[in-house]
Amino acid sequence: MYSTTSVMAAGTTYPFDWDAFTDYLLHPSSMVIHGLGLTVLIAVLSQFLGTLIGIGADLTRRARFAPLRWLASGYVWLFRGTPFLVQVSIIYFAGLPFFGLAIFGGYRWDDVEVVGYLIAGRVIAGIFALSLNEGAYMAEIVRSGIDSVDRGQVEAAHAVGMTSRQTTRRIVLPQALRTIVPPLGNQFNLMLKSTSLLSVISVTELYTAAAIIQGQTFQPFEVFGAVAIYYLALTAGWTLIQGRIERRLGRGWGETPPRRTRPSRTRRLEVTS
Repeated sequence: MYSTTSVMAAGTTYPFDWDAFTDYLLHPSSMVIHGLGLTVLIAVLSQFLGTLIGIGADLTRRARFAPLRWLASGYVWLFRGTPFLVQVSIIYFAGLPFFGLAIFGGYRWDDVEVVGYLIAGRVIAGIFALSLNEGAYMAEIVRSGIDSVDRGQVEAAHAVGMTSRQTTRRIVLPQALRTIVPPLGNQFNLMLKSTSLLSVISVTELYTAAAIIQGQTFQPFEVFGAVAIYYLALTAGWTLIQGRIERRLGRGWGETPPRRTRPSRTRRLEVTS
């Protein structure tokens, strides 16, 4: 026996099935559980690789050799200036002619076996595309973090005999990390949601799994409503982790972490009087 609620939409009513919604939410199918795990795996790997690419791109933009600076700047400009859907479609369907890996239609993203697990080629292509896209944005975040370090500290490091590489690794990057972490956390939140765009190349992450189930049951509100709560749980969980990391970094720099305090009774009386 199902309980339903009629929802008005475009002049018609939709019988929202609360029992089905609760079942999708509390008893997800194996396809949804697999999609949830794949979403987290893709987001973590893509964010990690994108961060490394972003650091490399920003350091390359500071190189003395002009062609390297132009190459890194062109990469950032290209991936920030074009839609991700276009990027992942080119990378998956047309290969990467820029890097000599493919001639249109001549390259295939083959499945790869890693530690006994078979990873589909389209998943590898999706991680590759997300990492490149994320790297362009991380390059700007890293740039702002490095520029926030006082130039005098760099000159002092050179004065005591440090090379540019030592100065970057020991002086600049540790301090820049404190500025980089908050926007990096926001980028990871976006990454968790951006994995749904890989449905365009048939990666069965969380959204694609939900779309398949919706196509079989014709219950879009119930299925996608439950999946929306899964995404909210993922982003809320990461927001809590991010807050702990930021407070820990603040303590490392001798700052008192911000604490939420309730207003005193006296202050409330002053406001209401």
